[in-house]
Amino acid sequence: MGSKQDVEAGSKAKYGAYDDVLVEPERELLLPTESGSPTTSIVSAPRYSLVHLVCAFVGGVALCVGARFLLDVSGLAGLPPRGDGVRVQAPPYVGSTEVHQFPPASPTNAFPDLFPTSVGYPGGTPTGAEPGLIATAPSLPLQTGAAQLVAPPKIHKHIHSTNGDDVEEEEESRKHYKSDRPFNLFRSWGNLSPWYSVPRAAFGVDDTAEPPPGCVVTGLHLLHRHGARYPTAWANFGGPAKFASRLHESASQWEATGQLAFLNEWTYKLGEEVLTPFGRQQLYDLGVSMRLKYGFLLKNFTETNTIPVFRTESQHRMLASALNFAIGFFGYPFEGQYQQLITIEANGFNNTFAPYKTCPNANAAGKADRSLLYVKEWVSHFLAEARERLSRAMIGRDGLQGEFEWTGEEVYEMMQMCAYETVALGYSRFCDLFTEEEWEGFNYALDLTFWYDSAFGSPVARVQGVGYIQELVARLTHTPIATHNSSTNATLHAPETFPLDHALYVDATHEVVVLNIITALNLSTLAASGPLPADHIPKDRSFRSADLAPFATNMQFQLLSCASTPEPQIRIIINDGVVPLHGIHTCPYDDKHGMCPLPAFIEAQQESIRATDWAWGCHGDWEVPAGSAWNSTTGDAPQA
Repeated sequence: MGSKQDVEAGSKAKYGAYDDVLVEPERELLLPTESGSPTTSIVSAPRYSLVHLVCAFVGGVALCVGARFLLDVSGLAGLPPRGDGVRVQAPPYVGSTEVHQFPPASPTNAFPDLFPTSVGYPGGTPTGAEPGLIATAPSLPLQTGAAQLVAPPKIHKHIHSTNGDDVEEEEESRKHYKSDRPFNLFRSWGNLSPWYSVPRAAFGVDDTAEPPPGCVVTGLHLLHRHGARYPTAWANFGGPAKFASRLHESASQWEATGQLAFLNEWTYKLGEEVLTPFGRQQLYDLGVSMRLKYGFLLKNFTETNTIPVFRTESQHRMLASALNFAIGFFGYPFEGQYQQLITIEANGFNNTFAPYKTCPNANAAGKADRSLLYVKEWVSHFLAEARERLSRAMIGRDGLQGEFEWTGEEVYEMMQMCAYETVALGYSRFCDLFTEEEWEGFNYALDLTFWYDSAFGSPVARVQGVGYIQELVARLTHTPIATHNSSTNATLHAPETFPLDHALYVDATHEVVVLNIITALNLSTLAASGPLPADHIPKDRSFRSADLAPFATNMQFQLLSCASTPEPQIRIIINDGVVPLHGIHTCPYDDKHGMCPLPAFIEAQQESIRATDWAWGCHGDWEVPAGSAWNSTTGDAPQA
């Protein structure tokens, strides 16, 4: 990196050592002499009259006013010319990747034999009763924020340009999108948002996750996403690493000013794919939360002399998420308290947590990436002003303001950088570059991405989710899967690795798979507002990726026994919000608690399984036209 001033060298390094000789006359006047006798003071006659002083004051004021006028004029005219031969450039290290490798490969002071994790003498170890907030508390705790993350002190609502200046628009002289929720930056990042308790009735049921009066929870199937991570290695649009690469490769061609001035010293500090420290905390906290709510279900295992089997898959962030959840749920050490099944995520391995690995159409251009056209169009709308605003903050190679222009995709990458840096580093300078309205647009861009690539608008969504539905029905009916004709893995469906009689199941997967499963379940109320347009944000849209698939999203299938009905009931809770089940045709339309009789729910899912053709959806030779010429709200491929 380029040399920087040594800020620890002190003032002497910058200005030179203090010369005592220069202050000696002053010392003579202010300090006593060695003999202690006072130094004779000399008082001279006044050299200036009152008229002199008044004239000097008036002249100084006039000089200040004139200087301020000249500065204002130069500011309106733009940056001062730099001359024909003057070129600007950022330091060559800007945008380069910065890595801090910890732990060292071979630390010189590592003596594991001297630091055992157990030395005996544990003191008293009697345990108490299991917690059960879901059954005992009058209300449940809500996930309202991300305590370890720091947001900018202020995000402007709107900014518009006047004579080249950027000012906040106090009076809405033009039409703006008005959100139906209070603005929250951390909830405006789509799937990159930290999980939060959605507002009551967000999905359409005005109820909370506590069991309805007269009902008790008898079982739980929990599906959750991994925690916050670094960016993935590949993205079909945007990607923070691409942004950093352009900055680094073009460092000799620009200089950043104003709000972007920090780019002149900025380096890329993000890793790839693995959990961030905050992501680890998310899953630990989720484990603690679930133990406090559902710990009483462990009594079923004590009574049957068994331990739970939780599942995840082999990707680093997936396994790390599962283990951090286990530490939160069981405490350390967790050995002997549960068994962790690790399925393989790789091409050719059947895996309901990674169905795209055995579904070729889930990786086919035009089928799996239908969102691309929509996102590009939406970015051209909602980031047009931001692109112009941020381009004006750049000085090009020849010293001209705005000569170095950002593309819409690069501005979008800056917004991604805000989210990724925040969940990785705790704070990001990129966040306050944008307005509330622009963050709402970013949130919606990610809704477009997941609606058309992973959920109800994707032709390969249902078929990828059906394998997990088969496993859910097998558990609910205590019946092994008869025919493995989807992403299910017959090898791992042995009684030891896929038990069918447990009261508690915990599975970890990706956000795309969570959305595949939501689609395959026919939770169609989440698609009620229909296909998402690319030119505006629909009012009161029913599909929000930040609500459904943020980092550490969690989906609870509650099994209940109610005094008012002999049939067991099921409810689905996503991020503490009750999801209506009346989109499932066998479930009642008007249940105010979002419940459905378990036999009716199973019947509908079995119908859906029979109607879903894995061979056609994943291997069929079908096409869909790009854009709005073809649309779906069920996640199905076009019929043969």
